[in-house]
Amino acid sequence: MCVRRCLAGLTFCTCYLASYLTNKYVLSVLKFTYPTLFQGWQTLIGGLLLHVSWKLGWAEINSSSRSDVSTWLPASVLFVGIIYAGSRALSKLAIPVFLTLHNVAEVILCGHQKCFQKEKTSPAKICSALFLLAAAGCLPFNDPQFDPGGYFWAVIHLFCVGAYKILQKAQKPNALSDIDQQYLNYTFRAGRNVCCCALSAGKTCSLLCCSVCSVVLLALASHPTGDLFSVLDFPFLYFYRFHGSCCASGLLGFFLMLSTVKLKSLMAPGQCAAWIFFAKVITAGSSVLLFDTILTSATVGCLMNFHKLIIPNLLPPASRSRDSIAHTPFSPSSAQA
Repeated sequence: MCVRRCLAGLTFCTCYLASYLTNKYVLSVLKFTYPTLFQGWQTLIGGLLLHVSWKLGWAEINSSSRSDVSTWLPASVLFVGIIYAGSRALSKLAIPVFLTLHNVAEVILCGHQKCFQKEKTSPAKICSALFLLAAAGCLPFNDPQFDPGGYFWAVIHLFCVGAYKILQKAQKPNALSDIDQQYLNYTFRAGRNVCCCALSAGKTCSLLCCSVCSVVLLALASHPTGDLFSVLDFPFLYFYRFHGSCCASGLLGFFLMLSTVKLKSLMAPGQCAAWIFFAKVITAGSSVLLFDTILTSATVGCLMNFHKLIIPNLLPPASRSRDSIAHTPFSPSSAQA
């Protein structure tokens, strides 16, 4: 069992690292900054692979009631906001900066639990949340590569992630599994009725149709944003390295989702949080070596403080429910943790 957990943790870290580095390469090095098209492609890949995995018995997708599906639809809307805003932000910000801002979503969840649900929160966790908030607040003033657009989209991203975590934690126990939730996230853009039929009628509607519809809708959305015609001027449109990177980003985002679900099923929330923290550390460190990142001593100080919110989560929590560690998808499919 210990070996299985270690393998699951290492697999998760590998997928997390590879997914972020690949997406950063596509967004910042190749400069493919057309989120509607990029996310449409990743949705298609994720939907197809999840459907194939279900057909082959590698992933279990359970039938759910219409009420459960309808309850999850707002989260699917937030999923769109997470991946769109995350894609915009990651294209302009360094990975360590993006991860620090991404973790502020935990402050939103902590504040909601404290203020609205009146849950008991330890002083250590409150202090950690304040440390993280202060670190994120100081980042724009100490970032030598400051980009107003990047921080704007990062703020939208973190609010969407925070709201997604709140909705996920509010789900009834056993209402929708992580796989069911991700299935709905992939199929949401095809329309509410299709989603309800897909889960309530035993998946009689093909996910392929849902994914194709989502791509069509995203393509239509790309017209007012200018992505649809601007992409024709993309200099690497016919290069193999661009095609390979886009395929890899879709595959890695899907495998990251599966590895996260597996990690959560095998480990207690505290152990899961430890692996997520480790994955973020190695991803941030590796990105500094691979991409053009300028870090000052003040910036490093801000980045070092981001771990202070993670430490309380490493302590064994009273509850061992699967919702104790919220699972939030971004990759620009994948920031799933």
